[in-house]
Amino acid sequence: MDFGLSKEQELLRDSVTKFLAGRYDLAESRKVATTGEGWQPEVWRAFAEELGILGATLPEAVGGMGGGPVELMVVAEALGHALVIEPFVDTVVLGGGLLGRAGGDRAEAVLEAIAAGEAITAFAAIEPTSGYVFHDVTTTARREGDEWVLDGEKTVVTSAPLATHLIVTARTSGERTDRAGISLFLIDFDPANPPAGVEIHSYRTIDDRRAADLVFSDLRLPADALLGEEGAAWPSVARAVDEGIAAISAEAVGLMRKVLADTVEYAKQRQQFGQPIGRFQVLQHRMVDMYMEVEQAVSAAYLAILNLDSDETTRARAISAAKATISRAARFVGQNAVQLHGGMGMTEELAVGHYFKRLTAIEYEFGTAEQHIARYAQLTKV
Repeated sequence: MDFGLSKEQELLRDSVTKFLAGRYDLAESRKVATTGEGWQPEVWRAFAEELGILGATLPEAVGGMGGGPVELMVVAEALGHALVIEPFVDTVVLGGGLLGRAGGDRAEAVLEAIAAGEAITAFAAIEPTSGYVFHDVTTTARREGDEWVLDGEKTVVTSAPLATHLIVTARTSGERTDRAGISLFLIDFDPANPPAGVEIHSYRTIDDRRAADLVFSDLRLPADALLGEEGAAWPSVARAVDEGIAAISAEAVGLMRKVLADTVEYAKQRQQFGQPIGRFQVLQHRMVDMYMEVEQAVSAAYLAILNLDSDETTRARAISAAKATISRAARFVGQNAVQLHGGMGMTEELAVGHYFKRLTAIEYEFGTAEQHIARYAQLTKV
């Protein structure tokens, strides 16, 4: 199979890589992540106005480029290589995918704002008792006249403290874990002044991103807050989650390639017993093992990306196989990079420690390797 990029895709990759190398400073991003707003709005606007990557996979009708899974992979890998903390996956992949499939005037307006760099979305789907079982929904939505009324809790809603819009899963019928009966709602949002009926508890995650736990109490929404058909959101949610996994798989490849390159370079420079530690055979073997894990991760990311447009079962099987592989590789490469750097590996001064934190988060994001192995086994039953 030919895994080569087209000329247009190569141009996209080179443009994003060049921009990030010259304009995205790791020290500055760490500063805003730990003591500032948690992101760089001027960089986000440049993503939209100068690079156009916020619309890379959005329809042309809303100001996007109409790109597909490969364009998503190219952008996500470049962002991972530069350790970008801005909410690309939450907004463009999850938000863009859900809104695009839902359709309607409100959804299209938000999509146009995303492509222009004017909107950030957060997907509120995980609940305190659900883990990463996205169809385990106890948050409820009921009709009262011309309004919807939401009650429930969502946890670890990444990018919620930055968001202009929330996309929330809520049950409008059925039992707790039924796939039928799940609906999506779009909420205009201001984290500094949340709507009446929304309680927000914000925090910084281990990988220096912003997240929040949300409590909805008698939250009243207009009728047009419903996205798509009532009770029929599960297929769109399932696809969005799989697209998110594919995106972070590509991001992880970018992260691991950078970590491996930095580790090899460090081994060439660090002296021990009068020679570079990279000359010691046991450490050479370790770095070869890291290289093999990275290459397997690359293949896994390709598997995920190239099956996003397949039928539901084939897509889900490929995504779970990829996530299990990526989770294992992220742990191995990240931990060995830190160990080979010694105590310096976890200091604020070296990039490797920050990359390790993000790889650790990706290991568990959207479900653990064990969960996806179980999902893969279930999908392959005859």
